[in-house]
Amino acid sequence: AALLSPRCDDAAVEEAADLALRQINADREEGYVLSLYRVVSAREQPQEITGSVFYLILDVVDTECHVLSKKLWKDCNTRPAHSTVYGQCKAIIYINQARNIAHLNTYECTLQPVPRRYIWSVCPDCPVDDSPTKPEYLETAARSLAKFNEESEETHYFSVLNVTRASMQWVIGPAYFVEFLIQETSCSESDTVADISMCEPLPPEVAKIGFCKGSLLKSHVQQFVTTSCEIYNHQDPATEEENQEANQ
Repeated sequence: AALLSPRCDDAAVEEAADLALRQINADREEGYVLSLYRVVSAREQPQEITGSVFYLILDVVDTECHVLSKKLWKDCNTRPAHSTVYGQCKAIIYINQARNIAHLNTYECTLQPVPRRYIWSVCPDCPVDDSPTKPEYLETAARSLAKFNEESEETHYFSVLNVTRASMQWVIGPAYFVEFLIQETSCSESDTVADISMCEPLPPEVAKIGFCKGSLLKSHVQQFVTTSCEIYNHQDPATEEENQEANQ
């Protein structure tokens, strides 16, 4: 069949890009939900019977939603310019509207953060992404989680799984910002636990996983800790993508 070159703002192309990005995000197990910035290129190959194969190149940016949230990219907030990770995804997707089929054949995404020199030239005081394995960020995650464990109404304590994003900014002292995954442990919140890191994690098939954002601000007088966590249940209702795959 002939290879067509529809406009990038064609309704069928926009739908194909949306469906492709939904399935890309559903397939990824690490990182953040990617959001569509623009369609760079689109080719369409109509099939002999019905439907078409679309060859897409998409400019994407990451959002504030972790992929484990299973949220749709349109429901996620994009990041401020100074902390955005951007890139491109190449995708091949078969779409048959008559039979309600959207099958992602293959995809490849390359991502990279905005270079520091560009950030500093525009906003010298903006926090810049840093290595999340540095001790100060691990401490920030631990203290942020301790605050969550103290205030939450969950049955068990949670422990830090890994720090996924980290940055630092000077305010009235050093301020550390982290994003991190947490996992449910076997230690009950009704018990007094001196060291959460000694708690055994629950088996993966039953343990809850969560995503947190926290900060630690140190000044000469005192220290301030903030935390905000979202817990994901393993038995969450099926996502739209999973329902769609089941229908196929």
